[in-house]
Amino acid sequence: MAWTWRFEKADGTETEPAVQPEEFSTQGDAESWIGETWRELLEGGVEQVTLLEDGTEIYGPMSLSAAGES
Repeated sequence: MAWTWRFEKADGTETEPAVQPEEFSTQGDAESWIGETWRELLEGGVEQVTLLEDGTEIYGPMSLSAAGES
């Protein structure tokens, strides 16, 4: 299984992230990575992300600006 993130603007259009992602072998690894890089992604123009497992949407879109509020 490959876990990946799709990076989007607020309107749902895909955008290139400021931090290049990788494919993750577990959901936890993918979530840890987004937890470590969300500020850089947000500063680079990514406003929301969607988690994918082998191309299938698992959850999202999740706002990155809300990440700092929790």
